[in-house]
Amino acid sequence: MKRIVIKALKIFAISTGSILLLMFLLPILFPSKIELEIKKFANQKLNGELAFKEANLSFFNHFPSLTLSLEEFSLKGSAPFKKDTLVAANEIAFGINLKHLLFKGDVTIDKVFLSDAFVNIKVNEKGEANYNVYNSENKATTKDTAATKLRLDKIIIENTHLVYDDKATKILIDAKGFNYIGKGDLDKSIFDLKTEAHINDFNFTFNKEQYLKNKKVNAELITKINTNSLSFIFEQNNLKVNKLPIDFVGKLDFLKNGYDLDFKVQSTNSKLNDFFTALPPAYVTWLEKTKVKGNTDLLLTLKGKYIASTNEKPDLGFTMKIREGEINYKKAQTSATNIFLNFDTKLPSLDVEKLKINIDSVFFNLGKDYVKAIIKTEGLSRPNIDATIKSKINLAQLDQAFGIPNIDVKGLLDVDINSKGVYDKVSKKLPITKGSVSFKNGYIKTNYYPNAIKNINLLASVSDDSGTLKDLKININPASFDFAGKPIYVKANLENLENVKYDIDAKGELDLEKIYKVFSQKGLDLEGYIKADVSFKGTQQDATAGNYSKLNNKGTLILRNIRTKSEYLPKPFIIKEGLFVFNQDKMNFNNFSAVYGKSDFKMNGYLQNVIDFVLSDKAILKGNFNVNANYINVDEFMSKSDDKATETASTSNGVVIIPPNFDLQFNCLAQKVDFDELKLQNLKGNVVINNGKLYLNKSAFDIIGSNVAMDVIYGNESTNKAFFDFKVLAKEFDVKRAYNEIKMFREMASAAENAEGIISLDYNVSGKLNNEMMPIYPSIKGGGTLSVKNVKMKGFKMFSAVSKKTGKDGIKNPDVSNVDIKSTIKNNIITIERFKFKVAGFRPRIEGTTSFDGKLNIKMRLGLPPLGIIGIPLSVTGTKDNPKVKLGRKTEDLEETEYEETSEPSK
Repeated sequence: MKRIVIKALKIFAISTGSILLLMFLLPILFPSKIELEIKKFANQKLNGELAFKEANLSFFNHFPSLTLSLEEFSLKGSAPFKKDTLVAANEIAFGINLKHLLFKGDVTIDKVFLSDAFVNIKVNEKGEANYNVYNSENKATTKDTAATKLRLDKIIIENTHLVYDDKATKILIDAKGFNYIGKGDLDKSIFDLKTEAHINDFNFTFNKEQYLKNKKVNAELITKINTNSLSFIFEQNNLKVNKLPIDFVGKLDFLKNGYDLDFKVQSTNSKLNDFFTALPPAYVTWLEKTKVKGNTDLLLTLKGKYIASTNEKPDLGFTMKIREGEINYKKAQTSATNIFLNFDTKLPSLDVEKLKINIDSVFFNLGKDYVKAIIKTEGLSRPNIDATIKSKINLAQLDQAFGIPNIDVKGLLDVDINSKGVYDKVSKKLPITKGSVSFKNGYIKTNYYPNAIKNINLLASVSDDSGTLKDLKININPASFDFAGKPIYVKANLENLENVKYDIDAKGELDLEKIYKVFSQKGLDLEGYIKADVSFKGTQQDATAGNYSKLNNKGTLILRNIRTKSEYLPKPFIIKEGLFVFNQDKMNFNNFSAVYGKSDFKMNGYLQNVIDFVLSDKAILKGNFNVNANYINVDEFMSKSDDKATETASTSNGVVIIPPNFDLQFNCLAQKVDFDELKLQNLKGNVVINNGKLYLNKSAFDIIGSNVAMDVIYGNESTNKAFFDFKVLAKEFDVKRAYNEIKMFREMASAAENAEGIISLDYNVSGKLNNEMMPIYPSIKGGGTLSVKNVKMKGFKMFSAVSKKTGKDGIKNPDVSNVDIKSTIKNNIITIERFKFKVAGFRPRIEGTTSFDGKLNIKMRLGLPPLGIIGIPLSVTGTKDNPKVKLGRKTEDLEETEYEETSEPSK
């Protein structure tokens, strides 16, 4: 017996030693062969670029598997993502089948180990993905001598960061701490993949809306994969998101240009508390302080084809039920009990216009109080509504039971509303509605401001028996509240919105800064003081017909130190003081003064037909104002910050829209105006906005010592096209001073850099503007006169070219006096009428055409001394920057570009 034991021990020792020796020897005997075979395999089988620093063969990294570890590994994606990383890791290990290596001499990879890696999966809008890097069938490899095979039966991933960014389906998944074990015969064309997955930090976003954030996920999955058709069938998938158990079944087929989806995600008879653990972190924090009971059923379905090129989209559905729910926040005295919900929504073809929402019942108690509702809607822009809402609730108990964040509310709220029918703004249809709202002893306080709005009392009712504007009645009788120690009172009765009968009283004082802080809005600051004591009574028909004796509109509205600051303006706009006086159909502006940065404004005048304008979108608002300013800096209105306002301005194109229902007149006077290095003085003019057009009449200003008069007409034809008619008369201005002091003149008349003298301009042009408010040159028509009083034309390339061609130095830098140059504009061509002048004994005569892109077609006769009877005929072609002068009269006609009214505006 002893001999048998000793013999067995010897055999065991020899075997163990042999195995250990083999484990040490194999990595030494085969490393170059395995590394060479791996590289051959990668070149033949992978579309993406693969790189690694060093390869190590060992039994001990992933015992008992013999593994080839590639250090500092990276793999680029397939087209069109060849420059983007698909997988990057400090190490990736491939398990080598030892039996195949020893007895068949080939290298067979049957396992993959990936740890501490980054996996970056991308799909673009066309459905093209970066993960198509493996050639499962490559004819070239069948004739190759490489002895490497891929017969995976296990994939192990540890502590990996996975990102799946699918632009086609608008799905973004970001999973950190991703751990995965997948088992199956992955070498077969059809196989079952058994999966265990654990994710420490899971985030899910759909269409830029984040639905899951920082969630823990545990999953056991069985997926049937068909690599021939690239199809996935999810047969058995048990997930747990935090504590919420979820069943997931369905299929995903990859089509040539999209996907075929059939997903079903559900959680049946789960605890309501577990449902909240799967929501974003804010709810989880709330849940830690809240007792939640009850059961819930959830069902999410997504079925159909998603093909971006044909705009084919799947149907989305979501159903949620809650039974016997109870919520109590921080041990509130009264819990929300008997919570009951049946919620069902459908979104066919992911089309929001087909959206169906069916809340066929929602109910809960707060002690003896209750909230119950049935709400059904179909459609979005023209919804069909069927709603019944009833509640009798103590808002203080509601706030305490649910723990509503950032706001403290109190008061008794009674609501009883029934509404059924279609809301259609175009055809002016309304749901048949009847209801009332009562709010007593109300109180609202937010975290943004220490003071509260108190003593809120509101009694309102609404009724519409026929679903038309004519039968709509709204009564607020009354509404009152106290804010910062000041009482506010409003009473309003409105009937028949087709011909509004109104009776409104409002009285009180408001500190806008304080009330704004109660309802703060990001990007806008507001402060100042308003005192109102107004009453309006009458009908829209009487206001429209001018029956002012039947109206009773009166009162005052006082503004003081109203300060607004918006992200769309770099500086605050401040109304220092203003008094509005209402008298029948007029709203008078008395001593209205405002400042913006260094700019100041004073205004007096009135608006007429205000009531009708407010009540009807067809009414004309009339007004007349006198506006005075000591100084206006236009540059201060331009935002120089790189914010959302700048982004909006840079990406949103369109012409300035003039409202068609304005009839306003402004008599303007400004002592000094600065705009982009322009310094204007004594600006005055009459601005009229009427019938969708803007008129600038008899305007004048002084600039660089000269008086300029102009008339302008502007109007928009659509959101992307406008028209203008511009007349300008500038008398005797200094060319050199204009070049030195006016940036716009330097840019448009760069050739005048060395010119000196006095000129005048009398010109009229009209045309169209594109969606960037730039002229459409072929549309411009007009003409006028440029009068040269005494100008030294230095450095003009055309005269230099003529001088060089003729050998006459006297005309290289001519002095021109008392010449009127007349021209017309049409079809992108400027036609210059014949004019002549004297210079150094010569008598040049010039006529011809030039285009807006600088092309020249000029005829010139250079009359020789003493009387110019004998002349040299010349033609000038080319461009203004590169003129070409030839002897003779032959010229090249410039091609006209006619403007077609139906053509798209050019940029």
